[in-house]
Amino acid sequence: MTGIPRMSRSRRRYLVRVGREIGDPATALRFQAVAKLGAGWGSTNVASALDVAVSTVVGAAHRYVEQGLIGLLDQRCGNGKAKVDDDFRHKLVDVLEKSPPDFGWERPTWTRELLCLELAEQGFARVAPCTMGRALSRIGARLGSPKPIVLCPWPRRRRVRRLRELARLAASATDKVLVYFADEIDIHLNPKIGRDWMLPGRQRLVITPGKNQKRYIAGALNAASKELVYVEGTSKCSALFCQLLWKLAARHPKTKTIHVILDNYIIHSSQLTARNIASLGERIQLHFLPPYCPDANRIERQWRELHANVTRNHRCRSMPELMRHVRAFLIAHNRCCRTKLSLRKAIKVAA
Repeated sequence: MTGIPRMSRSRRRYLVRVGREIGDPATALRFQAVAKLGAGWGSTNVASALDVAVSTVVGAAHRYVEQGLIGLLDQRCGNGKAKVDDDFRHKLVDVLEKSPPDFGWERPTWTRELLCLELAEQGFARVAPCTMGRALSRIGARLGSPKPIVLCPWPRRRRVRRLRELARLAASATDKVLVYFADEIDIHLNPKIGRDWMLPGRQRLVITPGKNQKRYIAGALNAASKELVYVEGTSKCSALFCQLLWKLAARHPKTKTIHVILDNYIIHSSQLTARNIASLGERIQLHFLPPYCPDANRIERQWRELHANVTRNHRCRSMPELMRHVRAFLIAHNRCCRTKLSLRKAIKVAA
């Protein structure tokens, strides 16, 4: 027996409303539990309805009987100001935007314990690592892998101007104005190791062949249709890139000019590449990105998808097996692009 007397409907609704207005989910649950008990519900039924333990319902009932509404409030309300408040979280955001060496620490990466020490150095109360973990969750922080980059040596204005020019060229892509993003990708028999979900206390094992093998794919992503034209090779050389250019030219025999946006890798500007472009009657026009700007090359996103879906943590024991999976992924990508293109055309005709 919980000792909660029967309550009128207005009293029960008042309890629920007060609990919600307080703004604390746990407190609101206690008010709802008492309101349902006042309607004649059993403690087991209330616990099932609110998805809480029976002890939580019984405890709320005893606190209400002994202290009234005050007993349902958070008992920590008289503890004074909370250690982790908005100022604490704002400072935590500022700290996370920098690295530990910026604050004089030797360690290059943040841990919860080190964040506790740094916030204490900043004049805030010392908190436990578990409390810091909740603060990190509250601000939406995550434990992820950093992205290595190389700074572009060009002046910022020149780099931005060039990227805008190429963005306008890509935006003008149509069935008649062909624009492609080109790049190469390495396929390794030794799998790329990446994150995966695992059970507690168990680490997933990925068997590697030991002796690595490599294959290379040169690809060109259509800026308009998103279809991928690609060729394979055993070495990343000018001949592989020229093979891709000839395939592009053969794919669009009636197109006078094919624009190709690409990076500054040496095979893209070699003498062999220049001779092949001349042999194609200058139908291929190369547009080079600023140095070290891979994010501006849209095909890089497709390569990331390929790694995520095929090569990361793969179990293939031979290169032919791995390449079959690679080709299947690329074929499925092009089939999906053609389906979406046909649907857009059908919608446009219907409109």
